[in-house]
Amino acid sequence: MKYLIVLVAIVALVAADVQLTDEQKARAKANAGACIEQEGVAKEQAMALREGKFENVDDKVKCFANCFLEKSGFLVDGQIKPDVVLEKIGPIVGVEKVKAAQEKCDSLKGTDKCDTAFQLYQCYYKQNTQI
Repeated sequence: MKYLIVLVAIVALVAADVQLTDEQKARAKANAGACIEQEGVAKEQAMALREGKFENVDDKVKCFANCFLEKSGFLVDGQIKPDVVLEKIGPIVGVEKVKAAQEKCDSLKGTDKCDTAFQLYQCYYKQNTQI
């Protein structure tokens, strides 16, 4: 249990780079915790994803990304929800920045919904509009 709490705290730092309300941070932390438990990702894997280290990613990490993005409302059944992304991220990083990222990222499709989620997360991360 102690390990899970530490891991949840680490992954919840996804929200740390942007200005989120306390409620948004709490929701992100809860979503991350549920997805960590569901997908069984290791501490090092979660930290690597959080830090933008995308090499040597396994299916668990990709499915963690899918779980987190679905729980956050950005994905539904492997499909990006551009209106939700714009609504939730636009006020934080800027609407134009999000729209530019959407142009580059939203058409990405992976081999399955976990791979798609990972590719989307990676693309948005690289556009400095982390979802």
